[in-house]
Amino acid sequence: MAPMLLSWLTVLGAGMVVLHFLQKLLFPYFWDDFWFLLKVVLVGIRLEKYKKRGELVTVLDKFLIHAKRQPRKPFIIYEGDIYTYQDVDKRSSRVAHVFLNHSSLKKGDTVALLMSNEPDFIHVWFGLAKLGCVVAFLNSNIRANSLLNCIRTCGPTALVVGEDLLGSVEEILPSLPEDISVWGMKDSVPQGVISLKEKLGTSSDEPVPRSRHVVSCLKSTCLYIFTSGTTGLPKAAVISQLQVLRGSAALWAFGCTADDIVYITLPLYHSSGAILGISGCVELGATCVLKKKFSASQFWSDCKKYDVTVFQYIGELCRYLCKQPKREGEKDHKVRLAIGNGIRSDVWREFLDRFGNIKMCELYGATEASISFMNHTGKIGAVGRTNFFYKLLFTFDLIKFDFQKDEPMRNEQGWCIHVKKGEPGLLISRVHAKNPFFGYAGSYKHTKDKLLCDVFKKGDVYLNTGDLIVQDQDNFLYFWDRTGDTFRWKGENVATTEVADVIGMLDFIQEANVYGVAVSGYEGRAGMASIILKPNESLDLEKLYEQVVTSLPAYACPRFLRIQAGMGGAAKRFHQPQCA
Repeated sequence: MAPMLLSWLTVLGAGMVVLHFLQKLLFPYFWDDFWFLLKVVLVGIRLEKYKKRGELVTVLDKFLIHAKRQPRKPFIIYEGDIYTYQDVDKRSSRVAHVFLNHSSLKKGDTVALLMSNEPDFIHVWFGLAKLGCVVAFLNSNIRANSLLNCIRTCGPTALVVGEDLLGSVEEILPSLPEDISVWGMKDSVPQGVISLKEKLGTSSDEPVPRSRHVVSCLKSTCLYIFTSGTTGLPKAAVISQLQVLRGSAALWAFGCTADDIVYITLPLYHSSGAILGISGCVELGATCVLKKKFSASQFWSDCKKYDVTVFQYIGELCRYLCKQPKREGEKDHKVRLAIGNGIRSDVWREFLDRFGNIKMCELYGATEASISFMNHTGKIGAVGRTNFFYKLLFTFDLIKFDFQKDEPMRNEQGWCIHVKKGEPGLLISRVHAKNPFFGYAGSYKHTKDKLLCDVFKKGDVYLNTGDLIVQDQDNFLYFWDRTGDTFRWKGENVATTEVADVIGMLDFIQEANVYGVAVSGYEGRAGMASIILKPNESLDLEKLYEQVVTSLPAYACPRFLRIQAGMGGAAKRFHQPQCA
């Protein structure tokens, strides 16, 4: 009996070894995919449990739970100062009580927030959330007409401005709608502005009743985040409680824990900094080291000083770090994960060779879209990975795109056409009850323009992300390019129509066309302004320079100028040569 049992065990063991080698050979990413998908499913199960219990728990609710359970744990570290979970809870309650006692703000009202990266950004955001207000994050780089457009788009009842940005608002104060109250985070403020900082000094830090912010539906709006998308001026993307909850799980999905210290240098007015970063730390109960602006020279010294274990990046950030002069001990740090998007393959390799064994967690996601990809395997260059099971959870397709007509191709029957593996295709995501598209604030036209109807069958609706993606034979996904009239530079979307309109205001310009051109060694595309001068007019470079630097954020200012006799369609972005 014993020899027979031994034989069976030997055969079983040999079979297991053979199966293991076959799995490695035929399905090398099986276990990576399995564990990642398990996490995705767990997030969905958790949300369903909340619904069944009748407990709709938001990110703010989770923060308040942490503030009770671990009041003395550092939540934010900023310029050496430590703000515990309790500190942030009390300061945000002070903000809420100021507006309760000195304004007519009520649940559901929108408040625009124009602040740089600083603790008070989070205090004001959470304080307004405690009142059930919708908070609109304004890009701190914009000014003049662009800033006015964003404020009018989201229709706020109030505007809160950081001390260092009051000058930008003072310029447009006479043009603001009369029913908007403006609050400044400074003791001495311009006429027409209320000092929020002064009132905080005497405000109560008592807890705000949960009834003021409790939600009845996770699809309710909690934020507006501005994005150029792929067309026109910046638009206020509607961000629901559900989107914030999903986004806040990204750090956890990549393997972050409550013991991690997360370094955030990305702007909080973007979803990556606010939702993945700050809300992600709340989800974990972790600590965040917040930086006002990214500094390549201070990056690693900050990481060592604060024992940083995780940082967020965009591709440009990693390239800047690689361009820094080499120093001794560059691998002497505790960073184990880097989470972000947009890093080139060559920079990725150089970064790892130089700074050590850091897992680069590349991802893809659009602010307004509910489709996202995560590179959970660490495959260099890929933004994510898909498989049969992932597509059951998140319905997306890659379709052929006509670059000349700037629209999806359709066959003789009028249906869109799938691309083959290895070919770039327009990424579209199916819109339905479990995968809604919340659209934009303001005109419904902006929302409608992002939707494709009757794609593969009558009545189906898909979101057009505007991004071109390639899927390889192993089901890894790679970002290829953007469509439409925007391009990306310095980590920001640039709306070509906005830049062209600013240049076209000059009295010697007859026509202006702006597009992005690839520049060797840089991520994204730099701005090229192609202009036609009016008859008998000469180019005034000083006036042109003054116009763009005073009206546009630095990243939107064109880097190249092209003078033409006529446009003639020569400025189609996809056919521009590289600039050396």
